[in-house]
Formats: sequence, structure tokens, C-alpha cells
Amino acid sequence: MNSYSEPTATPPGADSADPLSPGTHTFTVRHGGTLVEQRYHVAGRGPVCVAHSGGPGIGWEYLRMPDLERRMTMVYVEPVGTGASGRLADPRDYTIATYCHFLHAVIRHLGHDKVALLGHSHGGFVAQRYALDHLGHLSALVLYDTSPVTGDDFWAAAVAALQDFARLHAPERPGVTSFVGELTTRPEVDDDDGATAILRKIAPAYFHDYWGREADFAPGREALRMYAAPAWGQEPPFDVRGELPGVTVPTLVVAGADDFICGPHWARMIRERIPNGQLAVLERTGHLGHIERPEEFAALVRDFLVG
Repeated sequence: MNSYSEPTATPPGADSADPLSPGTHTFTVRHGGTLVEQRYHVAGRGPVCVAHSGGPGIGWEYLRMPDLERRMTMVYVEPVGTGASGRLADPRDYTIATYCHFLHAVIRHLGHDKVALLGHSHGGFVAQRYALDHLGHLSALVLYDTSPVTGDDFWAAAVAALQDFARLHAPERPGVTSFVGELTTRPEVDDDDGATAILRKIAPAYFHDYWGREADFAPGREALRMYAAPAWGQEPPFDVRGELPGVTVPTLVVAGADDFICGPHWARMIRERIPNGQLAVLERTGHLGHIERPEEFAALVRDFLVG
């Protein structure tokens, strides 16, 4: 089964008395002087793993992991500013600290002393910051295709890798030459359709071999949704390298060998700094290992979290 194009169905309803009943849940979180709706989705049965998607601003659905749901209770956060979760009054407030605030509210709402936390890409930034600030709420951590730092060097490496991708594919697919510009262009704050169009256009760059398996991946590509406002968050470049030795829970760091934006270089940087860290690199895989190699990815995470 391809988790990108054919996610298992989430029951539409949920028992509001049980925060871990299968389905969609909504509750309110106080943020500043307002109450903001926070949605999350529950699927599967077993130990609890909370998953935070990337972006910022990408709809949570792409991160659906049916293979993990067979052995775990997966809790997918629908980040504020996306989907049917609430919107922030000031787009500049879409920061890692804000996402951590809402993530903490979800974890406390679930009512478990400790949960496993999985963060993908930008969600991995959130997960690292959350682990540093709320370590006592976590039993384990999975940092998936992410980095401990952003800033000039990070983005220069991503642009260079994307330029290599464009040079490789431009003879057959001239449209890839615009991918670098699309990646670095911030959409208008209210242009969700425009942001979605850009994401869908550049999506092949996030795969090891999108066009070789286009029949598998195209439906999911067309289902991607991007919300523009979160891209307007204002904060300094992310950098937790000096703090990561304080993450003492068991941690699995996963990276795709061909991930142009958060590949093995950044994964090793995390692994070297976390005392109880393990590193797994998925060969012939880009930024979306749970989609390109769902069984291998699920086995790694499941064996780490469940045994």
C-alpha cells in the first residue's frame, strides 16, 4: 500500500470523552489573549506516537503512516494555520515557539504521562525544541529528515543540491529549472492556492526518483495542500546544536540518502550531539521515506519505538 496516495481512512467522528479515540478531535488552546482551535487526528492502536508535519504550512495528510498505525496509536497534529485548525491573528507569530506551545497542549490533552514524538522536516525543528523544553513528557524521539540548524549555510546547501537536481533533469524536463526560484519565493500571506501550486510543482525534487514511479506518487502530489500564512513567521535562524546534549531520551534520527534539503549531513550533526541517538540512512530515498519506502521506514520506527 502506498501511504502517499492511498492513506487508510480516518473515521470522521471521535469520542470527545476519550482524546485517543480514532478520528478527528478539536479543542481550544489559549494563545496570548485569544482561544485558538487545535485539531488532531488519531488512527491505529498501540503505544502512542505524536507526529508533527513539516512546512511550515503543509497540510498534515502527507505524513499519514498506515504501516505504523498497525502497531501504534498515531496522533497526527494538524498545525495551527493549516487545514481546519485555527489561524493566528498575526502571521509573524507562526514560530517554532508557537508550534511548541500548541504541541504541548495536544500532548497534555491526550492525558498520557509520556509519549513518543516524531517530527518531520520543519516538524523536526519543533520536535527538537519541544524535547529540550519538555523532555519529561517524552518516552522517545524520532527526528525524521530534519536539521539542528538553519541559516545561510543550510539554505546554500539546499539551493546547491536543488540546482544539481535541475541540471540532471532539465534536458528531459525543462520546467525543473524554475524549482530553485519557487523554493525561495514566499507567497502572499493569503494566497493558499498559489502556495499549493508551488508545492505541487516542486514536489518531484523531494523524491529519489519521482518520475520513475510517477504512477505511484502522482495522486498524492495532487492532494498536497499548502497554507501561505505560516511562511511569514518571524524568528532568528534555528540552531539547537549547543543544546542537543540535553536530549537524553532514546532518539532515532532518520534521513534519506538523496534528500536535497535535510539529508545525511544534517542528520549526522544531530546524531553526534544526542547521547542516546541512533542514525538510520535510507538509500535511494529523498525527503519522504515513509512514502518512497513505507515498509522499510515503518520497520525502522516500529522496531525502535515498540521493539
